[in-house]
Amino acid sequence: MEKKQLMAKDEIKRFIKENNIKDIAGIEESLKRMFSSVIEEMLEAELEDQLGYSKYDYKSKTTDNSRNGKSKKTVMSKY
Repeated sequence: MEKKQLMAKDEIKRFIKENNIKDIAGIEESLKRMFSSVIEEMLEAELEDQLGYSKYDYKSKTTDNSRNGKSKKTVMSKY
């Protein structure tokens, strides 16, 4: 099975230049920031799916289950 490339080489080069990546540590930091954003969005989507309505969309709320605010969470990862 052939793996599909997520970004074209020119996009990767542009990303490296825009983020001033000079070494492996820079790559790891960039991956960490991207991973953080992706995980946060995935958790938000999971909560929306579970509750049946999106954030601030109280008109679509058809359940007694609700959002009770948010608190800091720590996800263990190598990134």
